[in-house]
Amino acid sequence: MKSDPLALAARRLARRLDELGRVSDERGRLTRTFLSPAMRRANRLVGGWMREAGLKVREDEAGNLIGRSEGPPGSPTLLLGSHLDTVRDAGRFDGALGVLLPISALSELRRLGARLPFAVEVVGFSEEEGVRFSSAYLGSKAYTGTLRAGDLARRDRAGVTVRAALEAYGSRPFASPRPTHRAADLLGYLEVHIEQGPVLEAKRRAVGVVTAIAGQTRGDAVFRGRAGHAGTTPMAWRRDALAGAAEWILFAEALARRQPPVVATVGSVAAAPGVSNVIAGEAVLALDLRHPADGARRRALRDLLAAGRRIARRRGLAFDWRLAQDHDAVACDRNLTRRLAASVRAVQGASSAMVSGAGHDGVVVSALAPIAMLFVRCRKGLSHHPDEFAAPADLEAALRVTVAFIAGLAA
Repeated sequence: MKSDPLALAARRLARRLDELGRVSDERGRLTRTFLSPAMRRANRLVGGWMREAGLKVREDEAGNLIGRSEGPPGSPTLLLGSHLDTVRDAGRFDGALGVLLPISALSELRRLGARLPFAVEVVGFSEEEGVRFSSAYLGSKAYTGTLRAGDLARRDRAGVTVRAALEAYGSRPFASPRPTHRAADLLGYLEVHIEQGPVLEAKRRAVGVVTAIAGQTRGDAVFRGRAGHAGTTPMAWRRDALAGAAEWILFAEALARRQPPVVATVGSVAAAPGVSNVIAGEAVLALDLRHPADGARRRALRDLLAAGRRIARRRGLAFDWRLAQDHDAVACDRNLTRRLAASVRAVQGASSAMVSGAGHDGVVVSALAPIAMLFVRCRKGLSHHPDEFAAPADLEAALRVTVAFIAGLAA
């Protein structure tokens, strides 16, 4: 009895995800950041798989990896992709799945002798997570021509600017690129991604269709007080920036609990001077605020900033807010979503409509092309963690859906 070629392709996809997951800048854990040595190695490895699938491969000025299959002269282009960078101590599916699975899908279509009436471009974006420069989507911004002077001026912890990093990576002066495509030349963009949540597991479904991506605000809340000796400054006379920051963190948590589906996260705290026997004179908090409705997200932000000012006044502190990024909620394209849902029903019998609480490269690409997203079940909803896992059977279902979706567009 012959094995099903798509089942074999899914197993090969799982092996490739494992292999790519070993490409890291840190020994013993997966960390692959923007323009790092591991990113260069990852692009070489994935570029080789693109070539095996018959794609012509290049890397753009921002380190985005692009594999292209040409269509008939003058035909539009379908975009497929996700990101190849990771968070620190990451799992091997986030981002990478959305790059490697389309390569497998195109390889299968090629094996079947399919002649697509459009070009296809698979993109491995060089940056989505915002780890190195505390600002996400640098790769997709460059690809869509929306990388701005403010993005290029951002610095990492070593003081290196985005522009300097790009110039060192490419060994040439960097000029902000124009959009890789005209909007009129694009059929759309499909991003396949693990769910990063528990909904599909609870519904016992391998895949689901995303209808919208929640809006997201990121920035730094800064409390400034006065540093002083921890042993000689009476409690009543202190202007402790970290104590004010702690009160604000708890306010953010309480606000989000009262107003679901708001989610508010303070993911990092930097206190200065940062030693145990000195009262903190400054505390910088990284806030991540999300909601599927933009108005509700903006109201929550106003409430948070007002609370920061109130806390600061009461404690004799100064309060400041530094916006890092602000993205409105993005609706997925109705036509592409309808087609994708039909492919899902053909594979698993039913389709779940879902909203993504996480941001994705589709947020940026949506300014250039209509987008669609396919979620793949992940064990216990766990992501941004070494134990992140999508079962081989679920990878196979996602691969079958993607092949059917592309073939449907070609029909």
